Amino acid sequence: MKYRVMKFGGTSVRTPEARMQAALKVISAREQGYHPIVVVSAIGRRGEPYATDTLLQVLGEVDRTVDPEPREADLMMACGEIISAVIFATLLKSLGCPSISLRGGQAGIRTDGVYGNARILGINPTGVVEACKRGYVPVVCGFQGVWTGGGLPGAELTTLGRGGSDTSASALGAALRAESVEIYTDVDGVKTADPDFVPSAPTLRRVTYDEVAEIAHLGAKVLHPRAAEIAMKFDIPLWVKSTFSDNPGTEIVPSRELPGRRVTGVTHTGKLVYLQVDLNDARQEHRRDLQARIYEALARYQVNVFMTNLGPTSIGFAVGRELYPEVQDMLDALVLPMPGNEPTVYLVQSTRDETKAFETQKQLLAPLGEVRELKFTVNEACTMVSLVAYDFLQQPGVFLQVLNTLESNGIPVLQTNDSDYSLSCLIPESELRRAVQLLHEAFSLSLAT
Repeated sequence: MKYRVMKFGGTSVRTPEARMQAALKVISAREQGYHPIVVVSAIGRRGEPYATDTLLQVLGEVDRTVDPEPREADLMMACGEIISAVIFATLLKSLGCPSISLRGGQAGIRTDGVYGNARILGINPTGVVEACKRGYVPVVCGFQGVWTGGGLPGAELTTLGRGGSDTSASALGAALRAESVEIYTDVDGVKTADPDFVPSAPTLRRVTYDEVAEIAHLGAKVLHPRAAEIAMKFDIPLWVKSTFSDNPGTEIVPSRELPGRRVTGVTHTGKLVYLQVDLNDARQEHRRDLQARIYEALARYQVNVFMTNLGPTSIGFAVGRELYPEVQDMLDALVLPMPGNEPTVYLVQSTRDETKAFETQKQLLAPLGEVRELKFTVNEACTMVSLVAYDFLQQPGVFLQVLNTLESNGIPVLQTNDSDYSLSCLIPESELRRAVQLLHEAFSLSLAT
């Protein structure tokens, strides 16, 4: 059987008109001799009745003082994809195309037991294959799977985290050895920049798995990084296309098929908060251990950090603004005892002003010996702009060109970071739009193909 996995995001199933355009693409694939496997996201975006964020809001409003259990939140969120799959399958049937909706578990997606951010452990797509043999188009709920551990009766429903429907599609494509996985969205493919910032940004016809994963990690919403990583591992052809046009879209290929140096695009993250602590007041012999202990705390709470800066006398990192209250609460009044001939206790202050918890801890620790304070400085109005460039950043002058482009136009660079595929700059949030436009122009990305 020739399988084609077709994933439709929230905007592609948002309205009856959008669903009709998506359904016609599925029927066209069937007429070309493929067995389409459809994966759908929840309908619409925040504020619309069946969107994931709306469902979570309804749950949260039961009692604002009580956080819902992660298990219950997963069950609630999964309703969005279930509604979407049933509606889409019914639409296909009304167009003369036999179809059946399947939950993630029914499609054979097995995960670990991390509610809200589960990882796929394996897929047994027997139900999907059987549906195709019987002449049906399976419409699979994206973003979800099942966990068979935990000692509870039956399989536990889990969700895969934001962007999980892309991951569902790519994983199903790998399990089925599909001819291709097509991710349908409201843009024509992977662009050189956010079209809201650079309306003329061209669509790239081909990029590599590594490049698109880097673009996604750095903030672009066009594809989830896990989807690219799974497709790369199993060498599954991956496409990003528009539901609303016949544009061929962007083909995502292995690096061997697209050699050579090039600049792929400019991307950006959302709102960030940058935290930095000066260790000059810490004992020399304690600094490395203090750095390690702080990063261990972040890892223990699974906090995703950007722009990490590990110097001999400082620590710096950025976190998403939505995570900042959690990070602030986690670090504030953190007690870090250091062994040695002269035992020293360090007390962390993660806020501009001392909190009651910090003051209380300081008073309690005072009788035990020397207490040294580690105070974070906080910049709450940051964001990150990144130049994605495969094997191009090693060329002399590229880093200087990025800095000159920004600073000559009055955009301060607060921190930099680089990898094999990108160079990122932490800048004031108010300058983001200009920074994207300036870098896009400086590297002639309007000519990219």
